[in-house]
Formats: sequence, structure tokens, C-alpha cells
Amino acid sequence: MPLFGHLLLTLFLLLAFTAQAEERRPVYIGLDGEFGLINSTSAQAIEKGIRIALHEINAAGGVLRERPLKLLTRDNRSVPARGKENIRQFAQVKDLVAVIGGRFSPVILEELALVHRLGIVLLDPWGAADGITDHGHQPSYSFRLSLKDSYAMPVMLQHARSKGAKRVGILVPNTGWGRSSAKAAQRLQKLQSDISILKPVWYNWGEKEMLRHYLALQDAGADAIIMVANDIEGSVLVRQLEQVEADKRLPIISHWGVTGGKMVENSGPLLNELDFSVVQSFSLFNAEPDKRDQVMTIARELFNINTIEEVASPVGLGHAYDLTHILARAVDIAGSTNRNAIRDALERVKDYRGLTGNYPRPFSAENHDAMKPEQVFMARYRKDGAIVPLSEIPTIE
Repeated sequence: MPLFGHLLLTLFLLLAFTAQAEERRPVYIGLDGEFGLINSTSAQAIEKGIRIALHEINAAGGVLRERPLKLLTRDNRSVPARGKENIRQFAQVKDLVAVIGGRFSPVILEELALVHRLGIVLLDPWGAADGITDHGHQPSYSFRLSLKDSYAMPVMLQHARSKGAKRVGILVPNTGWGRSSAKAAQRLQKLQSDISILKPVWYNWGEKEMLRHYLALQDAGADAIIMVANDIEGSVLVRQLEQVEADKRLPIISHWGVTGGKMVENSGPLLNELDFSVVQSFSLFNAEPDKRDQVMTIARELFNINTIEEVASPVGLGHAYDLTHILARAVDIAGSTNRNAIRDALERVKDYRGLTGNYPRPFSAENHDAMKPEQVFMARYRKDGAIVPLSEIPTIE
């Protein structure tokens, strides 16, 4: 072959190899989670959900013509300033298409202005504050597949009503999440005539004396308490309720922050003696069996998780799994790693059948909340620590 022919062949092979390498360069997802928070299990559950989804997506060919999806993680320790710095770092990563957030609404709320200034897609698999998606930023770059406070509060209030409660106390943290929950309760009070919602009692994160707030609501005449708390403060209250006579302990109807950490281990045996329930939006116990088995097979392979009872913080795993699959579809619809195009494409994903439910159109220009109010239910901790829907307890225990 003449020298010129050799040069052309070499150039052709080099271009082909370069094109193939370009096609297979990773596409990145960021996870901004509370990994360093003591006793927390939520960020780890979210990461597991993402990695199970990535295992499936990459085994099926990845995105954008066989480019693998890869996960990058950063720890915000539940501190908003750290979360904002993580967003800045993620924004500089080439071919990073979105950031998935962690459990804490206050962190995500503080990140929103920066997220929209940088034009980076933020996916929420846990934070429940209404303002995470209900805000004035246009176009919106925040998308949620998770519970909302305005969905949770009616279900918790109805559960209080089912127990015959007439006066319901509200115990809330002095944070964006607490204020969101209190506002949701206030809106409901205007629509309710058969039940009275007492003035909220506020507490601060990290408080060591939670019983006094409980007793203040009890003294105000509450016959049930809706508690908005994470596992740290929730377990403190449960332990301190040992000081209250058993027949004077009120039903506690908890928001789901308590399920994001080692609530059972830190509460002690009294937790199972209390009338203690918790709101949820997803459970492996009543998930579609074939989909659940598919996910658990990979969980067993990747994490040596053999039963659904072993899954800590299951809502984090389920929501993150589905969000990752929806994101992968949006990347392929966008046809590139351009974040603006992916933001637009997320509003065009259709007919997604997932682990947490089926979503004919997860997101639209008018609505960035994939979940619906009818997906919300009440659950409780079983003696083995599993979080079980109330409707399932008679057949499982």
C-alpha cells in the first residue's frame, strides 16, 4: 500500500478510536448528602438507590450511545453552607448532568438560589418542604419525587382524627422544614371544623430536652401530637417519655424525618410500647412484587442486602432509584449533557413504571412534583425495626 494510503488508514483509525472514546466518556450524576451526620442512614439509602439504578442503566447500554453513568458523592453533613459549596464544585464537573439532594429540606432550600443561578438540575428524593418546588425561580431547575409537607399533613391529621382526637398539638423545628409543616397545618385548620389544631410549639435542632415541649402541648389540651422531627430529636423525646405514666402518653404521629437515621436503636424499647406512627410515601412491603424482586436481586449483589427488612431508610432508596431512571431517560431525550436541555427534557419524560409507582408524566412545565397525595400513608416501626404500612401489619406480624 502506498505511503499516502497508510497515512489515510492511520488517520481513519485514529478518528474512529477518538469518536468511540468520546461516545464512551462517562456522564456524571452528583449526590449532595448528609454522609457525615452521626447515626444518619438517609444519604446511604439514597446512594444505594442511585447505584442500583445505575447498575441497570449501564448494563442496558448507558446513555447517549453507550456512555456509562457514574456517581460522584460529596458530604454536606446536613449543613447548608457545605451543601452550597458542594453545588459549586459539582457545577464545575464536565458532563455532570444533575445533582441529587439528601434528606434535609433546610439544606436544599438554601441551595435553590445558587442552583438556579448556575443552571444546574437539582433532583430531590427526600426533602419535603413545599418551597423546594414551590418557588419563584423560572424556569425551575428543581424536581422532586418525594413527599411534600402539604401532602403529609392531611394524612397525619386524618390519622389523628381516626383515633378520636379533637385537639391536635403540633411540634415543629425552627427550620424551613418546620415552617413549611406549620403553614400546611394552618391551611388545613381553615378547612376543618371537627378538629382543632393547636398553636405550634417550636424547638431547635439538637435540643437535649424535648419532653418539656411535649408537656406544653399536653397542658394545652392536646389529645394527639403531630411531631415534625428527625431521628435525633425524635429518639430523645421517646426516651424521655419514660418519665410520663403509660396511661397519660399521647399518640405521636410523626413526620418521616425520624426514618432517616437510627431511630430504633437510639429510642430503646419504649418505642414499641408507644402509640407511635410515621408518615411514608413508599414501602417495599407493598411495592409491585416483580419490580421489588428485580431491585432486591441487585441490592443483594451490590450491598449484600438479602431481605427488605434490612433496607434502612427505604423511602430514600426507592425515590432515588426512580429519579435516576427518569434522569437517564431525560438525558437521552436531550441528546447531550447540556443541563438546560436536560432540564427541558425532564418535563417531557413519559410512561415511567418505577419502584415507587407508575408515572404517566413525572414532571411537566406546571408541576415538578412527581408524587401524588394518594401515594401517602401511615406506617409504624415493627419490633424488628422494619417500617411497615399500618395496612400490612396484621398479615406480617
